[in-house]
Parts: sequence; structure tokens; C-alpha cells
Amino acid sequence: MITVYGIKNCDTVKKALKWLVDNNVSHQLHDYRVAGLDKNWLIQAEQQFGWDNLVNKRSTTWRNLDESIKETLSKQTALDVLLAQPTLIKRPIILQQDKALIGFNVKEYEACFK
Repeated sequence: MITVYGIKNCDTVKKALKWLVDNNVSHQLHDYRVAGLDKNWLIQAEQQFGWDNLVNKRSTTWRNLDESIKETLSKQTALDVLLAQPTLIKRPIILQQDKALIGFNVKEYEACFK
């Protein structure tokens, strides 16, 4: 079973979940707004995608983030900021076994699951 990390009311997560249902891919949602995040998982995600790819700079959370945090965000500070503000993480993320996807792209999902 695939675990999809994200937030249940995010439109992009909804699209990914619908695609998985429509293509009979067994999955579960880990809503990190509700269930929280494990720092070790976040470290693994950063190693796979890079800290700058994890930060959703188009999100409301980013727009509302203090300017001093935005200006000084770096690999050293990003994980702490993401743990404190999980809605700042780009979503959805699938990161297990041989699958590593961030965001939702139909072609990437087809290549990964078909």
C-alpha cells in the first residue's frame, strides 16, 4: 500500500488521490496537518527532493511567513521551519520503496504506477 503525504483539503492532493482510485492503486493518506510529521521522514524527503523543492512558495503559508524567515531560509533552517509549518510543504509526496514523487503530474504517476 502506498502512503500519500499531504493535506486532505488540498486540491492537488485530491487530484492525486482520485487518480490513484481511478487506477486501482491501493493507498492511504497521511494528513500531516492532523497526524503530524516525523522528523526522520522529513530528512529522508529532503535528501530525495532537496529542501528548496519541499518548500511550496505558492502557498498561503509562504505568503504569510515572516519576511526574515523567507530571506534567511537555507538547508540548515528549512527542516525546522517545515516541521513547525507543515502546510508549507509541497504536496502530495509519495516516498517509499522505489517510488519518490512530489506534487501531482499525471505522466509521472502513470510512469510510476503502470
